[in-house]
Amino acid sequence: MKRLHANDFSLDERLQFLTGSTDILFYDGGGKVKRIRVADGPLGLRYVVNGETRKATVMPSCLNLANTWDDSLAKLSSSVIADECIENDIDILLAPGVNIKRTPLNGRNFEYFSEDPLLAGNMAKEFIMGAEEKGVGTSLKHFALNNSEYERMAQSSEADERTMREIYLKAFEIALKANPSTVMCSYNPVNGVFSAENRKLLKDTLRDKFGFNGVIMSDWGSVQNSARSVKATLDVRMPYDERAFGELMSALESGELSEEEVNESVERVLDLIYKLDGAEKKVETTKKERHEISERIAEEGIVLLKNEDGILPIKSGKIEVAGWFSAHPALSGAGSAYTVTDYDIRPLGEEIKKYLLGAEIIVPPLSSAPNAGWYDKYTTTMCYDADTVIYCTGTGERLEGEGFNRFRLRLPEMDEVRIHNLAKFNKNVIVCIYSGSAVDVSPWIDEVKGVIYVGYAGEGVHEALAKLMCGKANFSGKLSETFPRSLEDTFVKKNMGDGFYDKYDEGVLVGYRYYDTKGIDVAFPFGYGKSYSEFNYSDLKVEKTGETDFKVSFTVENTSDVDGKEIAEIYVREVFPKVTRPEKELAGYRKLPVKAHKKAEFTVDLSFDAFAYYSTVFDDFVVDGGWYEILVGSSSRDIKLKERVKIEFSGLYDFKKKNG
Repeated sequence: MKRLHANDFSLDERLQFLTGSTDILFYDGGGKVKRIRVADGPLGLRYVVNGETRKATVMPSCLNLANTWDDSLAKLSSSVIADECIENDIDILLAPGVNIKRTPLNGRNFEYFSEDPLLAGNMAKEFIMGAEEKGVGTSLKHFALNNSEYERMAQSSEADERTMREIYLKAFEIALKANPSTVMCSYNPVNGVFSAENRKLLKDTLRDKFGFNGVIMSDWGSVQNSARSVKATLDVRMPYDERAFGELMSALESGELSEEEVNESVERVLDLIYKLDGAEKKVETTKKERHEISERIAEEGIVLLKNEDGILPIKSGKIEVAGWFSAHPALSGAGSAYTVTDYDIRPLGEEIKKYLLGAEIIVPPLSSAPNAGWYDKYTTTMCYDADTVIYCTGTGERLEGEGFNRFRLRLPEMDEVRIHNLAKFNKNVIVCIYSGSAVDVSPWIDEVKGVIYVGYAGEGVHEALAKLMCGKANFSGKLSETFPRSLEDTFVKKNMGDGFYDKYDEGVLVGYRYYDTKGIDVAFPFGYGKSYSEFNYSDLKVEKTGETDFKVSFTVENTSDVDGKEIAEIYVREVFPKVTRPEKELAGYRKLPVKAHKKAEFTVDLSFDAFAYYSTVFDDFVVDGGWYEILVGSSSRDIKLKERVKIEFSGLYDFKKKNG
């Protein structure tokens, strides 16, 4: 069939291509081209038909993917979701999101990867590849600076150019290397102009600087005026809006919008339609295999935070398993990412019983709602003669989700009271946290022996968690965001803006960059996670392979009796910077298996980006000549090895631009 172009359609038809035809469908040119269907989301297919959400495999959330520090698992996860897209005739998956976790209060943090743009960008790049290689389009979102759900449709995110390029746009820049089919703009204005009509953001940056030539689509209802958006090079306004046609026609008649601008957008939409229509699509996993993959990823993305006196793995005996989430685990926050599974998730106690056959599992009675109406008397009384107590707590869709932020960093008050009571009558308490972002553990952390950050680990959560807790698998996840000691210790604190604007005064000091530079104590640092194995780092070698290129190699030895996997993190510090720079910045990472009493060689290549910062004078990333430190650690606060290197340039200037 002949490939149609913009001029093959009437003006009325062309204008209709620039807005959706329904809530989930693109316009099909009156039946002349394929009708594109879109659906959420990052944790699994969320497809609503006649008001009913179809069941799907619930995969671990983006935060859990990032906690694996294994980029290949992000690709595997999206590949599974793509299979279910193909089965349901979905052409574009509205994921992934790479917005930086500026504040742990953001209600949508569970949909995003990290506070670090390198980790977030790498994960998103692989996620995109996993779906696109299956012929399913993706939508990289939300472009840009959508770092809070409070007043997200009106409040301007205000940041300087350097902060935007180094932190908030960097993850997008990295992810775009995977060539997503679409990019979705955010609701919020950026520096006073709505993202959907911000030409500097969409045309000058996304298209011209980052090289994206695909379709830019709006978030649902984020377009204020279609003509202004098309001039900014946004292509598709979603969902269908009856105002779009009139706004576009009026702007054409007045000369504010040209037919050429309309045609350019229509051509991009047609390119996308033909790309997806011609894509080879093949389902490669069964329903059973998808669940197994979900469980496998969960196993690598659950993080052990505290293990005092070796309380884990759990020994047999009398084990109390309490807390609403022990029977009804939270799988996500609320909103468009909420995915419904038909998998029968068994209570945690039943899964533990599979591995500890002689154990006695006791479960106090539960009420019909989380965090309310509990029988505290039974929960506390039953713990008194238990050998181990497991308490499952967290947030869930009631407390975090799309469209609203959390208002406190601490757990619900009633849960904190229960933890205190359990610890008062039993010395062996383990707390499992199901949440989409960091929580303040300081009120009770010293009273318990074990803490596990479960996150939102998908439908295989309890199978994976039981294996880990019983020592049938080893913890290997590490935090992709810092756990501060309190909300007051964060830079943003309770500030969510005033409804008009939110000033990003912290600049590039976001997440661990802030805490480490300012020397602020944290509960658990970025990159932190414990294991049943013990690892020793040695033999650091840094080989210069180019002007700003280095090969970093070192040895990691597992000195324990337990096989494990270690995540080694490489940070870079400029010793005498000319501009404000963080104490250290993540430059690379590697996750490898290391068998008991064996060694593994780790190698990471560093290049220009590892040493660069964004210069607003030269409008580009630059590397200054001088001394740098290569830091190898098991977290941002646990540096094991260090080597200094000097970068020198032989030309006229003592710096190098990336593109010049």
